[in-house]
Amino acid sequence: MYLSDVFTVGASLAGLPAMSVPCGFTHGGLPVGLQLIGRAFDEATMFRVGDAYERETGFWRLRPSRA
Repeated sequence: MYLSDVFTVGASLAGLPAMSVPCGFTHGGLPVGLQLIGRAFDEATMFRVGDAYERETGFWRLRPSRA
């Protein structure tokens, strides 16, 4: 769990808004997320970017293949 915290705790400690949006799967079928970190108190821009990314890519509709 430590390694997963390393990549997410930085934004929280800095007080920055952050979110993750789906961006595909590994070769093993595990989901991968794109982490977005915005400027302080600029959540609206971050949400617009996340929404635009999801609309353009459609990764959120995909399901992992069953191995």
